[in-house]
Amino acid sequence: MLAWLSANLSTVIISAVLLAIVIAIFVYLINRKKSGKSACGCGCENCALRGGCRGEKE
Repeated sequence: MLAWLSANLSTVIISAVLLAIVIAIFVYLINRKKSGKSACGCGCENCALRGGCRGEKE
């Protein structure tokens, strides 16, 4: 196991960094959604999907 880990250490480190980035993005988007902000970065007043985005009733 130690020989395999030392042979693939760079792949393991890069995979761990990429996984951490993806998790950080998901946490950021979930926190924005919970705070009521749009995930796309623009306002919802002119959006075609305004009513279905956050489950708002018109």
